[in-house]
Amino acid sequence: MAIKQLLTAACLLGLAFAVHEDHLVSRKLNKRFIDDTGNYNISFYHINDVHAHLDQYTSSGTDCTDPKKGCFGGYSRVKTILKETRPSHPDSLLLNLGDEFQGTMFFSFYGGEKIADTLNEIGFDAMTLGNHEFDRGDDYLGEFLENLTFPIVSANIVTDNKVLNRTIKPFHIFPEYELAIIGVTTDTTPSISSPGKNTIFNDPIVAVQNTVDLIRATTNITRIAAITHIGYDVDQRLAKETSGLYFIMGGHSHTPLGDFEGAAGPYPTIVENKDGDEVFIVTAYRWGEYFGYIDVTYDAQGKVLAYHGAPIHLTNATAQDEGLQKEIDEWRVPFEEYSKQEVGYSNVVLDQTTCQQKECLLGDFVSDAILQYRLNSTTPETAPDFTLINAGGVRATIDEGPITRGEVLTSFPFSNAVVDVTISGDKLWNALEGVVAGVNVDNGKPVTSFLQVSRGIKIEYGPDSKSQSGKVLVSVTIGGKPLDKAADYKIATMDFVAGGGDNIFAPFEDLVILDTVDEVLVAHIGANTPVDIALDGRLSEVNKCKAGKAIARRARTRKMEKVSL
Repeated sequence: MAIKQLLTAACLLGLAFAVHEDHLVSRKLNKRFIDDTGNYNISFYHINDVHAHLDQYTSSGTDCTDPKKGCFGGYSRVKTILKETRPSHPDSLLLNLGDEFQGTMFFSFYGGEKIADTLNEIGFDAMTLGNHEFDRGDDYLGEFLENLTFPIVSANIVTDNKVLNRTIKPFHIFPEYELAIIGVTTDTTPSISSPGKNTIFNDPIVAVQNTVDLIRATTNITRIAAITHIGYDVDQRLAKETSGLYFIMGGHSHTPLGDFEGAAGPYPTIVENKDGDEVFIVTAYRWGEYFGYIDVTYDAQGKVLAYHGAPIHLTNATAQDEGLQKEIDEWRVPFEEYSKQEVGYSNVVLDQTTCQQKECLLGDFVSDAILQYRLNSTTPETAPDFTLINAGGVRATIDEGPITRGEVLTSFPFSNAVVDVTISGDKLWNALEGVVAGVNVDNGKPVTSFLQVSRGIKIEYGPDSKSQSGKVLVSVTIGGKPLDKAADYKIATMDFVAGGGDNIFAPFEDLVILDTVDEVLVAHIGANTPVDIALDGRLSEVNKCKAGKAIARRARTRKMEKVSL
């Protein structure tokens, strides 16, 4: 059915409905928001990937100490929006799409305690779990979930943890709205977080379809929505590969949607499902900078007929709720002095924003810091050749100017420790090829992060339409020489990566845990202040011609190997 868009989202907080109130109240049915033709109107508020940003922050993600330069997000602003708009939207749901854990001192210092307090005070109606909720293991997550006052839904999680089994359900029905909410969590969680060995993450698309079928077979519910933490691309696959689901609210990929500069697509994004019906997908970027809002009109069969809405940008223009902000300010006191300690100065912006796509300045800096840390404490015979880390472990830009401990902890919040590993050149080449191509060469599963490396290694890659990422590994130079597949190489990395994280390497055994990355970086900043560095091409994308020659050369080599066999 063709889409009828009721209103454009011209006003930031103008959440008025598109039709007159008397059209939204059926006198025959005597039920608000069901019109005379039986169509049902409901509002959805949604937020995702807040990552412990309970308070406002700068554009780089660090604490906002000078509002004149611009502050974003913060749950006190979310509360203001809800207080000002939700009373006129009595048929509405407030939904959390996961990854509340990890990212600021509010989590590093308090764990999940203050996050739970905030979510309960905001009054969410349901939440699905992100991968980072598992960062401290199943038991820790279970304690957190037991303190929440609203349903937790994720249909693709199977676990033997008793608390998780009791608190996580595949879906929740809101009888007053005759609507079901299904949740799913990315099935890459075991490789990017720390769930228990017996906590399984099944295919989210299969799980959603099975749950839709179950709801439709066992209830009279036709209105169904999914809250997902699987990423924008997988959300689109979910829409295309299922039937009976017409509305998806997503998180995980930090994708900005809307009508603004830098948006990756429209809000909502509309794709067709297996039956040719339209499915609406929305997501709200990350860190609470945007608060998602959309009105949806369902017909009697549960299909979406119309929509009105847009993500609300939470800036200085949005007032902070005084009561909640007072609590947040009080929570800051115990760690404020520690986080404000200056550890050095930077003459440049240590940028993080491009780390998942290419060489980035903060990636260079932290990799060099880890390498120097190991060079300072090893002999020439045991020293690493280079450092390799996952780009996903680099979380926020460090701005030009004084560098504080709080900024370092915001950029590297995971308490990852440095470890040394040794790997053959053959396995190293395969690992690097997998990162560049986006698929692990040995197990065929997705590699879920790009990399960053130190001096001592140079990696060239180029375009290749046949790989999942559209790129192919072209050359690797270590210590000024081409990678030798018959040699062994020593790498300084993070315990997360060495343990199989992001599916870059197969897990290494018998790791010796050294200092944490944030401690190493603080010491390196102190020894090298003021920081004044530039990109040097250690990760370099070459042209199509050079990449093509490398692909052809590799094909000839493989052909010769087959002949020799």
